[in-house]
Amino acid sequence: MVAILPPSETQTHAPVMADEVLRYLSVQPGGRYVDCTVGGGGHSLAILENAAPGGLLLGIDADAGALQIARARLQQFADSTLLTSANFRDLAAICRKADFVPVHGVLFDLGMSSFQLADQERGFSFQVDAPLDMRFSESQTVTAHDIVNNYGERELADLIWRFGEEPSSRRIARAIAGARPVATTTELAAVVSRATGGARRRIHPATRTFQALRIAVNDELGALASALQQAVDVMGHGGRLVVIAFHSLEDRIVKQFMHRESRDCICPPEAPACRCGHRARLRPVTKGAVRPSDKEIAANRRSRSARLRAAERL
Repeated sequence: MVAILPPSETQTHAPVMADEVLRYLSVQPGGRYVDCTVGGGGHSLAILENAAPGGLLLGIDADAGALQIARARLQQFADSTLLTSANFRDLAAICRKADFVPVHGVLFDLGMSSFQLADQERGFSFQVDAPLDMRFSESQTVTAHDIVNNYGERELADLIWRFGEEPSSRRIARAIAGARPVATTTELAAVVSRATGGARRRIHPATRTFQALRIAVNDELGALASALQQAVDVMGHGGRLVVIAFHSLEDRIVKQFMHRESRDCICPPEAPACRCGHRARLRPVTKGAVRPSDKEIAANRRSRSARLRAAERL
């Protein structure tokens, strides 16, 4: 779990793997970079500092509250920064509208920000009592409350298994259906804990269920798959794509995407000849996933599950 920080700290907490981000983005003075998940602005600030003089940054976040914090943090680079409240699934359209193509680098930090978890009205954490919301943006219509209270038991179980990789998904879904209506985060966490018998785990029994609901509410995996394709489209020759993932579902999408886009042919192995016409667009620049250092993990527990992958535009 990400540590919940008071509001004053959420504005200044260290971004995960900042040194590695700068290295693999190959940030240079005068470069143009897109931070698809601005959050509190930590990575954006580091990029702007290293892209000076002349560097420009386009920052995207679906969470309007995150952009308020980022705007204050990046004030010294106000003339070099454009922040927009949007979902990164519209990356290419955002860049074109801002006349921000081609770019030298695109960054995705897919982790939840601490201030989002600490916001008692958002419902992302089961450590505080809050409505079951979990939306990144208030413009979204579906909430976690809708899913928890309206999905059929089988559909709910499949969702918890698919997005949470929760082995007790059917037992949990049965318990949720029997406890309806479930209104708050702590109510849901209690239902899940009872369903699993309060079994001792390395993580809280409700962690995977909450992850699954958040991913479903925000269509996180669909947005990521779409945005990765668009990131390659907006990068110029030699541009860098850097992605930090925090759970296996995200990391698998990134890994498979970079592998596929680094090959000239993606036809099935049994195909007698290439018919896909696919041409490699990326060159991996990390061998597998890069992990945070032991020193960073000791200083920032939020980083412990981070996996960074990077590739260069051909």
